[in-house]
Amino acid sequence: MAAAVTYEHIKTCKQSGARLGRVYTPHGVIETPAFMPVGTQATVKTMSPEELKQMDAHIILSNTYHLFLRPGHDIVRRAGGLHKFMNWDRPILTDSGGFQVFSLSEMRKITEEGVAFHSHLNGDKLFISPEKSIEIQNALGADIIMAFDECPPFPAEHSYAKQSLERTSRWAERCLQSHARPAEQGLFGIIQGGMYEDLRKQSIAELTSLDFPGYAIGGLSVGEPKPLMYEVLDYTVPLMPANKPRYLMGVGSPDALVEGSIRGVDMFDCVLPTRIARNGTVMTSTGRLVVRNAKYAEDFGPLDPECSCYTCQNYSRAYIRHLIKADETFGIRLTTYHNLHFLLELMRLVRQAIQEDRLLDFRDEFFEKYGLSEAGKGF
Repeated sequence: MAAAVTYEHIKTCKQSGARLGRVYTPHGVIETPAFMPVGTQATVKTMSPEELKQMDAHIILSNTYHLFLRPGHDIVRRAGGLHKFMNWDRPILTDSGGFQVFSLSEMRKITEEGVAFHSHLNGDKLFISPEKSIEIQNALGADIIMAFDECPPFPAEHSYAKQSLERTSRWAERCLQSHARPAEQGLFGIIQGGMYEDLRKQSIAELTSLDFPGYAIGGLSVGEPKPLMYEVLDYTVPLMPANKPRYLMGVGSPDALVEGSIRGVDMFDCVLPTRIARNGTVMTSTGRLVVRNAKYAEDFGPLDPECSCYTCQNYSRAYIRHLIKADETFGIRLTTYHNLHFLLELMRLVRQAIQEDRLLDFRDEFFEKYGLSEAGKGF
């Protein structure tokens, strides 16, 4: 039986070791390294599918936990799956719901069987096991689905991180056994182990023995300093299978996208660009800009003079500031469009730099202009 999701390696950057590739899915090809906009509740906030296509988003991410709560996976299944439900005909990835459940903290209880928790919407008592997570994701019908994992907090003691990763490995096996649509959906395993090199190695060994079609790196971007995240990537990514996609979960600041690509990561996702857009903050070629600030009240230039997006070609900082101060939704749509376009264009430039064997030079030039003089300084 042919795998639903496969990876093609095209080129390794001679300067950095980053890799250029393609991920093939039932709904299209993802050029990598790639950033995936997050559409938590089957929509990327304020954006239409047509706008996402305009900015050339190859794939978007939706959230199993939230869609389980509403409208419910059975409704999505009866609608013909997520692609038809949300009118998106390109690839979709659904996360397992694990991160959201574990972030509930006081509202959940972990056992070997799964996680009991209370809905953040109405307090209903619910339960997700590895089998239930896969059942939900099979019904949603995304191209790439994720194994149900335990995401330990930062910081975590070595003993807890070890216990957690071993449970994640057991759950991964149960996910594989319960996956009903392997010819249509690629199921990725999630590498855990906290900030401990020996545990990351153990997790990789256990998960690669199960032969998933792709692997994600979980448990990062959970509050640790960026230099520590890069250190974990330095010893984790080289041990991951070279013939399968590598996905770094929950990472989306411009510096981390570049640094992650240098370290051999293929796929990234994060709510950052849409979340900060709602606060009137945008990414520009020269760094972060808070357009709601008073100094832009009479600034009739674009958010970023070097940007070719719809927002920058048509609207001024002054107008966007007015909309946001007046609580007009159109203002948030414009900042969201710009931020997503910025990161998707950044990844296009990263791919081009890999093709031309100059990704380290690109990083240095981008960081200097953006105001990130050294790796790990942060967004």
